[in-house]
Amino acid sequence: MQNTSKQYDDVVEICRSLFVNKMKDYGSAWRILRLPSLTDQIYIKAQRIRGLQQNEVQKVDEDQESEFVGIINYCVMALIQLEKGVVEQPDLSVDEAIALYDDKIALTKQLMSDKNHDYGEAWRDMRVSSLTDLILQKLLRVKQIEDNAGKTIVSEGIDANYQDMINYAIFALIHLN
Repeated sequence: MQNTSKQYDDVVEICRSLFVNKMKDYGSAWRILRLPSLTDQIYIKAQRIRGLQQNEVQKVDEDQESEFVGIINYCVMALIQLEKGVVEQPDLSVDEAIALYDDKIALTKQLMSDKNHDYGEAWRDMRVSSLTDLILQKLLRVKQIEDNAGKTIVSEGIDANYQDMINYAIFALIHLN
């Protein structure tokens, strides 16, 4: 588990660095995105990864790694939107956004640690393609919950699904590196 924690942190640092740099370039323009829009962005990235895994020919020069990073960052944005709500105009400074990013990642890493303890790091024996499929499954669940106006009967909420997608994407990046 010690190694997993370090590997997790290494992946997060790459994602966080990109998030910080994009915040400096674009500000918090993403704050206007409604949750279904963020879910659709994540879905596009997951479908692209699946296509890269299945297709022999690739016409756009982007790899799986950059798409998994995008999934992680969009999921963090979605978790922030769940907490703070959608706004009409960008409203977060770089420092505020980074603090929220770090908070969401810390909670998600704790969830990973707890599940890793209970599951015995079973993800290490999984294929990257299986992790991709699990992300797509979680996305379909989130879309259904969104279509149900956020109501569930027995299922975990949208936030838990975004956290699971972050963790699956981090596991995939650990495997790929």
